[in-house]
Amino acid sequence: MAANAHKNALLRMHVFASGSKGNATVIEDTDTGRSLLVDCGICKRDFFARCEEVGINPLSIESILITHEHTDHTKGLGVVLRGLAKLGHHPDIYVSDAIKNASVALSDVEKLCDIKKLGGLDQLNVAGVEVLAFPTSHDSSESYGFRFSRSPSDVIGYVTDTGIMTALAFEALQDCRILALESNHDKRMLETGPYPYIIKQRVASDKGHLSNAQAADVLENLLCNNLEQVIAMHISENNNTYKLPVDSLKAVIAKNSHLAKVRAAYQLRCVSV
Repeated sequence: MAANAHKNALLRMHVFASGSKGNATVIEDTDTGRSLLVDCGICKRDFFARCEEVGINPLSIESILITHEHTDHTKGLGVVLRGLAKLGHHPDIYVSDAIKNASVALSDVEKLCDIKKLGGLDQLNVAGVEVLAFPTSHDSSESYGFRFSRSPSDVIGYVTDTGIMTALAFEALQDCRILALESNHDKRMLETGPYPYIIKQRVASDKGHLSNAQAADVLENLLCNNLEQVIAMHISENNNTYKLPVDSLKAVIAKNSHLAKVRAAYQLRCVSV
């Protein structure tokens, strides 16, 4: 199966950080120069440094979408929003009521921005990009993945922090050009690793995180002619390596004679596609 090269694709994805210590990703519309941010679990210094590194004007970020309330996805909201406010910029935040009510970080920034309600299967226009929010399966008040699109062939799928892939998630992630897919842990490394037993059970549960093997199964079911890039997301520093999930996903690509590229997202450096 050959991946098509979409010369007219307008959407880009910049993963500023991905992992248990902090998460932040920018979706950029290269046509309009408008962007949005998914989660903000990194410090102000790193946020502005990554923006400069990839050529994103921080003032182009019109909205922030929150996947769930865990601190590795929200702890940077206050410092980043205050930094943007000093520049006269106030992005709004899309978040569900349950997540907002469960998050200290979100309660601290209510005066800095407009907070807009997000719900499962909401279809929104955010910064000129069509956004579909879909529920994921995680041990938080609620959690969401996203489908970003500018056209039927220019689609970014984004799913992290889910123990299983629901039917709704599979439906939402059809025909992606770029697929950002959680591949959190190697099952054997988790079983033999340093985590307490209760944490191991949580990570491996239906409300935990996708393993490398689970991610490979998901990818097999989402392969399409449109797919060009697969990004392994939220890779555990203790229960995985950066090579294992990439190799696992590449094996799926090779088995199906597909030409999509596979790479890892990192905790401490940016990846752009």
